[in-house]
Amino acid sequence: MKITPVKGTNDYLPREVLVRDYLQNTILRTYQAHGFERIMTPIIEDVENLDKSEGGENLNLIFKVLKRGDKLEKALAGGNPKELSDLGLRYDLTLPLTRYYAHNKENLNLPFKVIQIDKVYRAERPQKGRLREFVQCDIDIIGSKAYQCEVELIDTTAEALLQIGIKNFKIKINDRSLLRAILMKAGFEEGQLDSVCISFDKLDKIGVSGVKEELEEKGFAQVAIQGLMELLEDAPFTLEKAKAYVGEIDSILNLEKIMKAVEAVSNQRYQVEYDMRLVRGQGYYTGTVFEVESPDFKGAIGGGGRYDNLIGKFLNEDVPAVGFSIGFERIFQILMESEFQIPSRKEKIAVLYDESEFIEALKKAQELREEYDVAVYEKTKKLGKFLDKLEKNGFDGFYNMTNQELKHF
Repeated sequence: MKITPVKGTNDYLPREVLVRDYLQNTILRTYQAHGFERIMTPIIEDVENLDKSEGGENLNLIFKVLKRGDKLEKALAGGNPKELSDLGLRYDLTLPLTRYYAHNKENLNLPFKVIQIDKVYRAERPQKGRLREFVQCDIDIIGSKAYQCEVELIDTTAEALLQIGIKNFKIKINDRSLLRAILMKAGFEEGQLDSVCISFDKLDKIGVSGVKEELEEKGFAQVAIQGLMELLEDAPFTLEKAKAYVGEIDSILNLEKIMKAVEAVSNQRYQVEYDMRLVRGQGYYTGTVFEVESPDFKGAIGGGGRYDNLIGKFLNEDVPAVGFSIGFERIFQILMESEFQIPSRKEKIAVLYDESEFIEALKKAQELREEYDVAVYEKTKKLGKFLDKLEKNGFDGFYNMTNQELKHF
């Protein structure tokens, strides 16, 4: 039998779990301090819900669960691969939240300010920074179209990042409606915009020339492609330039209100910046979208946006919603590589005893716990090797019952 975890998943050592718990608990406390409430949903969802969730490329990464028993045998006999599964593992926390709201809305406050910190699953090709099982830390506001929702989410997320020690970052913001208006002004047709955005979203990966090449391969009009390239060359493409290009449309006015409010509450602890290039890959986004960018990290360390139409798929009514997610795994990985130490934690020590000293060791541990986190271990024959392992796993020292002495590593 294999002792290694499945590719794309990780085992975590006790020292790593201490850091993961600290990060999650700090984020959770910050979210709760801002008035958000935590919920939990199952990791398994109806595969039809997942398939119809407009999750962009993530729909190709769903772990599907085979039917069981007679239903599986019948599906196999039918010969249609699409009929083999009826369940799937959630690929993010947004689709489960929309289903949860539709099912429980009679018991929830409106607007509903909600926290989800949980595992999600994607059938990624395993590589550094891409896991098949990973944690997301989400906050969402359901039931309001007001721009104040975006401001609350941005400020709460920024505060959570500051609390876990991420100081150097800015929040980029855009609006899907504004981006579509810009693309149409450049010469693309409305029916082409979804395909254009898929290519445009790859800008950071393949560069301007790569986007141009992909748009040409798709057969779009050269005049439209050239118009977009000129906008990208006109850097930085500010909100004022966008207003001059497409006029004073609602999406621009909304972004101006959001950015002005965020700048007022941030007290210069972080920046918010309009970025015409920001798309976000999920197809369910309908309006504002945002990402957190830091020069200390490669790639975004958070993102989200408004998805006003997703809940309506369940309820057949208009229910606005907007959310923001922290890139927990990317932050954890970088912090571990930089030998991050949990601030203000109690020191952790081991009380070491011979067999005859066990009861007294427990009593001593109780006494020491007023000041330390304490574990109790019987001495081993290879004590030096055991102490090395304690130090490696995050212990700060040990108390020897035989000589009544506390030593730090």
